[in-house]
Amino acid sequence: MVKSVLSHDALIHLKSYKYSSVDKSYISRYILKHYWNAFVNVLPLWLAPNTVTLLGFFFILGNVGLLAIYVPDLVGPGPQWIYFSFAFGLWMYSTMDNVDGKQARRTGTSSGLGELFDHGIDSLNCTLGSLLETAAMGYGPGTAGTFTALVPCLPMFFSTWETYHTHTLYLGYFNGPTEGLILACSIMIMSGIYGPQIWHSRIADVLGYADFFGEYTIRDCWVPLLLFSFFAAHMPDCIYNVVTARRKSGLPIAPVFLEWTPMVIYTLGIGAWVYSPHSTLLQENHLMLVCLTLSLVFGRMTTKIILAHLTRQPFPYFTAMLVPLLAGALLFNLPVLGLKPITLLGLSRETTEYYYLWAFFLYANVVYFRWAYLVIRDICDFLDINCLTIKQQPVARAKEGKKKAPGTLEVEKRIADGGKKVK
Repeated sequence: MVKSVLSHDALIHLKSYKYSSVDKSYISRYILKHYWNAFVNVLPLWLAPNTVTLLGFFFILGNVGLLAIYVPDLVGPGPQWIYFSFAFGLWMYSTMDNVDGKQARRTGTSSGLGELFDHGIDSLNCTLGSLLETAAMGYGPGTAGTFTALVPCLPMFFSTWETYHTHTLYLGYFNGPTEGLILACSIMIMSGIYGPQIWHSRIADVLGYADFFGEYTIRDCWVPLLLFSFFAAHMPDCIYNVVTARRKSGLPIAPVFLEWTPMVIYTLGIGAWVYSPHSTLLQENHLMLVCLTLSLVFGRMTTKIILAHLTRQPFPYFTAMLVPLLAGALLFNLPVLGLKPITLLGLSRETTEYYYLWAFFLYANVVYFRWAYLVIRDICDFLDINCLTIKQQPVARAKEGKKKAPGTLEVEKRIADGGKKVK
């Protein structure tokens, strides 16, 4: 039997688990809340909350599969229906992501595993959902397209880092999971109606003021908009909340900035490899495989932080899955150091790099899913729960908790009055 990866001292903190979140979005609080409350009542009570989360993620994976078949160049235009499929899949993913906690309350199955599973899936979706957006805007596997696919990792990391210190998930008045997702779905719908070429239109042709906008297209504004929203709004808020929490606890502030190390390594590793003039991954249209691989690397990195938050463990500064990324950045930049490009068994440089990426992808799958299985197993054994099904309670316990049975008016009222996600 494989040894446990979580100690009893770590697992014991799950007993006192309590989810906390603050969502300031007016759209969430006054519009979508009613939609989520109605939707969760459609779900059967035997459906486990984590299964709800997973079903939502399957919508994204299904669309990634359709993307590989119908728009493999990430430029298109693909069939009109596929862009509507992207929007529907992303919307359903968001819906499931927002009702899984409510389903946990309905079924009385809230636990720390729910937060870990939920936010772990969110981490995996960061690059995959954005990859669909890259195709919807017809960016292709270029510099801007790669940036669009990978940049959501930045706000996700900082939100996770913030939650580790504050023990609360903060969502601002304009946040990615709500307004950002609505914007992404709108872009996909517009691409379905008018085709992705609409984003190549000149801004001056839409708004006028040709002297001011010149030849800039709508696509040209996308990357600056993403950068501005992150550096001007999201990142400062995260830092402020972390600093405030540390001061309240009387803890030093400076050391927390060293915790950005894994994200710095991840970001610089990607940039050094993928954007290198000696790399052929983008020229050979391998961005989809890059995103699939990096989603696992990023997922492991952030999920370890979430786990450390739940179990009150030291911040995880590194993951072994970063090693192949750094190795790739080094190996395929050897000409920069005055060395010959690396080749494998007489294969071309392009083929060698492609095979290395495939090996990295397979390694990432094995490492990620083995670790995820062991962590989930340890938590389920400790809490005496199942991950994807609702474990039947013994008769005595069921009778004891009968007055709190799901489906009562009291529980339903708590669900209706609750926040965006409660787990």
